[in-house]
Amino acid sequence: MLDIAEELNRWVAEGRDFAVATVVAVGGSAPRQPGAALAVDADGIAVGSVSGGCVEGAVYELCRQALEDGETVLERFGYSDEDAFAVGLTCGGVIDILVTPVRADAPARPVVAAALAAAARGEAAAVARIVTGPQELLGRALLVDADGSCAGGFGAHPELDRTVAAEAIAFLDAGRTGTLEIGEQGSRCGAPLTVLVESSVPPPRMIVFGAIDFASALVRVGKFLNYHVTVCDARPVFATKARFPEADEIVVEWPHKYLERTQVDARTVLCVLTHDAKFDVPLLRLALRLPVAYVGAMGSRRTHLDRNERLRDVGVTELELARLRSPIGLDLGARTPEETALSIAAEIVANRRGGTGLSLTGAHTPIHHDVTPAPTGRIGSVA
Repeated sequence: MLDIAEELNRWVAEGRDFAVATVVAVGGSAPRQPGAALAVDADGIAVGSVSGGCVEGAVYELCRQALEDGETVLERFGYSDEDAFAVGLTCGGVIDILVTPVRADAPARPVVAAALAAAARGEAAAVARIVTGPQELLGRALLVDADGSCAGGFGAHPELDRTVAAEAIAFLDAGRTGTLEIGEQGSRCGAPLTVLVESSVPPPRMIVFGAIDFASALVRVGKFLNYHVTVCDARPVFATKARFPEADEIVVEWPHKYLERTQVDARTVLCVLTHDAKFDVPLLRLALRLPVAYVGAMGSRRTHLDRNERLRDVGVTELELARLRSPIGLDLGARTPEETALSIAAEIVANRRGGTGLSLTGAHTPIHHDVTPAPTGRIGSVA
């Protein structure tokens, strides 16, 4: 739901009733991940997607029905060998969809509205909803902010809200969306509830060091991949907004000095395109010791070997050097700045998702590497 927050936030501001279908869990080669959503308003206008087209029509009708009767439902879609024309996923995966009405009379509407507003502003927030459980718990939501403050709740046992809030903070810290199993009174005992926790976090950072023509192409690709992109270079004549109009930030500073003072996290990617030892060595010495997702450095194989020796000379260990992606990018035969940016982006995606970087043709590896198993149990109406 939070992946289409900007549009849904406008719907809330306009006072529209709508129903939202959210991917709860997937199995196999399903096209969308938990949190992906399709919403339909009272006029039949739809935004978002839950399957890339396979089951959109059926989910659309579920949303229309939920708007009419006010009932929350959970539906599973898979592939049926017995009936190839049945509604399902042609890819052979399994997808569980939670359909929730967000009407004016829905108890969760204020909480959902607050979650959508926070996500639309780019703020960190997590919203939890009951997927399976007693009727009185369905249709309610709990919002948790980055500072741990909460709004809404499930109106059952106080310990349930406290436990879900603590779990939601952990999901938020990891930038993760998924489900958890918990007892009705907030313990691991008793009748289990399935809770969907959706996280909205600010875009991950891509910091590009070196204001060169290859950097310009990488900035464009980084924005396409939804990174918050910063370009850093010590030379003010090159590091300008005119040369990098799509960058979120332009920083004129020695690269290692900037990296020392800026915030990074486990999702941050660092792309070092300067291939100049006076910039690279102090920068990479620091970068390889930070808990970031990716550190890549441009240069020829000769430059790479020379740079590694210089890094060893300043105390970088072999274990730290093993983190360095250099020469940067996958082997696509790239030559132009745009092709090189694509090569770098492909390596970043493969590193993030656990891909091999090999051609899928003739391979027997999974197409998607980060799927979450679908929950077991009864699927259908959760009323």
